[in-house]
Amino acid sequence: LICLFVCIALKLVENSSLGHPQGDAEHAVDGDRDTNYMKGSCTHSKAELNPWWRVDLGKVYSISKVAITNRGDCCKKINGAVIRIGNFLDIYSNTICAVISTLADGATATFSCGGMEGRYMIVHIPGYKKILSLSEVGVYGYLAGNLAVDGATTQSSTFTSWFAEKAIDSNRGLQQNTSCSSTLDETNPWWRLDLRDVYKISEVVITNRNDCCAEQINGAEIHIGNSLEINGNNNPICAVIPAIPAGESYSYSCGGMEGRYLNLIIPGDMKTLILCEVEVYGEGLTMSHVFVNKTVRSINTFLMSKQPLLIHIICLFV
Repeated sequence: LICLFVCIALKLVENSSLGHPQGDAEHAVDGDRDTNYMKGSCTHSKAELNPWWRVDLGKVYSISKVAITNRGDCCKKINGAVIRIGNFLDIYSNTICAVISTLADGATATFSCGGMEGRYMIVHIPGYKKILSLSEVGVYGYLAGNLAVDGATTQSSTFTSWFAEKAIDSNRGLQQNTSCSSTLDETNPWWRLDLRDVYKISEVVITNRNDCCAEQINGAEIHIGNSLEINGNNNPICAVIPAIPAGESYSYSCGGMEGRYLNLIIPGDMKTLILCEVEVYGEGLTMSHVFVNKTVRSINTFLMSKQPLLIHIICLFV
């Protein structure tokens, strides 16, 4: 089964309050499916006004769905909880994904968020003297925006300080020597981007140098795939660049081609490959199951140290 969305590595989890010693915020993402609160696998806030639980995803993601598992031993405390997604630490500035009207003890419900974008996912219960208790929370989606910025680059050779990574520095190249990549003059020069995961690529945007020699990009091929055979240059072709005017950015549709590696290569002798920006747009491939490898400190430690709680996600693909 091919998966549709990448798993999200959770960076920081936090409760509005700590109601009981075993109710730490990270229990909602510890991978423990036991829904009995007394077994130490659920969160628990104090009885307070508008209690909340928040996860910082570290980056902006397009969220497809959120899965909530209720505690199974008692209480129906989750009823009326609101799920919000957005980029603000102020809870109410974020957009509502769903309202949990009711959820049976020990049950799991999935709520579609339709690609809402945000860095923070919050669950809160409006009202006075409310208690928020969560057994497990799952967030599914993929990185929003330009996928290239989180990748790793290399190229066949490097001209002085025109390093490969300058093609993904989010600077489209007003200053050529500080924001563009360049190979030496050579046979079949190439540049490669490792997206670090397999994506369905919808669009690639290439920005050409704006000082001179715009014709150097002519004939460049864009390849996408999962093979490193011939340094990745043997992967299927998305497009061939006939020409790009100096300083212009042209977009090439790749129709959902799947791949981890994106290559640009110019076939021929004594060619130079110069790229002032490469942008990649698409979506990740899905996981069917998520398990969490818990390597976190308690919320008490977080409150004292102000250091992020690190959680490593392990995905099992089937």
